[in-house]
Amino acid sequence: MPNSVALAPMAGVTDLPFRRLCSEFGAGLVVSEMISSNPRLRHSQKTQWRSQHDDEIAPRSVQIAGSEPLQMAAAARYNVARGAQIIDINMGCPAKKVCRKAAGSALLADEARVKSILLAVVDAVDVPVTLKIRTGAAPGARNGVSIAHIAEDAGIAALAVHGRTRACGFTGQVEYDTIAAIVAAVDIPVFANGDINSARMAAKVIAHTGAAAVMVGRAAQGRPWLCGQIAVYLDTGVIPASPSTDQQVATLHRHVTQLHQFYGDFMGTRIARKHVGWYLNAARDTREQHRQFNHLTSPKEQLCYLQRLSGLTSDKEIAA
Repeated sequence: MPNSVALAPMAGVTDLPFRRLCSEFGAGLVVSEMISSNPRLRHSQKTQWRSQHDDEIAPRSVQIAGSEPLQMAAAARYNVARGAQIIDINMGCPAKKVCRKAAGSALLADEARVKSILLAVVDAVDVPVTLKIRTGAAPGARNGVSIAHIAEDAGIAALAVHGRTRACGFTGQVEYDTIAAIVAAVDIPVFANGDINSARMAAKVIAHTGAAAVMVGRAAQGRPWLCGQIAVYLDTGVIPASPSTDQQVATLHRHVTQLHQFYGDFMGTRIARKHVGWYLNAARDTREQHRQFNHLTSPKEQLCYLQRLSGLTSDKEIAA
């Protein structure tokens, strides 16, 4: 990694267009949306989208999810053959539809299965294997330190820890003390994750936990430059200025254009709506603007709206 800031894998967010932007703005590592290890889903449209890489982004990290060791090992081999340079294992997702399949953070309650999966995947590929976890299944069952030991013994190269339990979801205080305990318990690099929404917050979390790096998730939605800002601050102590309003709109215009190209007109316009909403929320713009954008049904209408939003009148000016 060129720096110690990673973009967290987020389903429905960290697709190829968004990873490209965050990488361009200076994220040291960008991780794909989680890909199911179920071989029956390998050729589905969703998996095909999630499996696409950009050779200019390196290292290319692909996250896989599942609960069966042999399937997970096969998924790791399949994705390495398609260009993955790092395999990341999802044991952190708290979503019910994932946990109902005994995958994601549901696995933390079954340490024997965790060990079997990690050993199978590490043995299956020659690239580094990383792991993303939470602090445990529930506040009364925090076993993050134990899971970290299992991971280190299995040959996991790095560990990302979201400082909440599965039961907590994304609410409540982040357990930075628990992350610190995990850092102290193992020798492998640990990424601290959870509510890191600014450069100064990232520095405080590293100072408190002793983590080797930070992983930024929801705070990067609508702010693809955030990881790069954090990286510069951690390296120099200076926080780069955020892009100007016109620069942000130009970035959004480019992002939406890439979404149209990547997903096609129909899905591209639908997916663009949530990204535009995040940009507008980050810029503290009005709900009315987001409502207006959500009623647009074609790529041309969306791009024209973004041009009007900035007051620019030509594609050349937007691109500049």
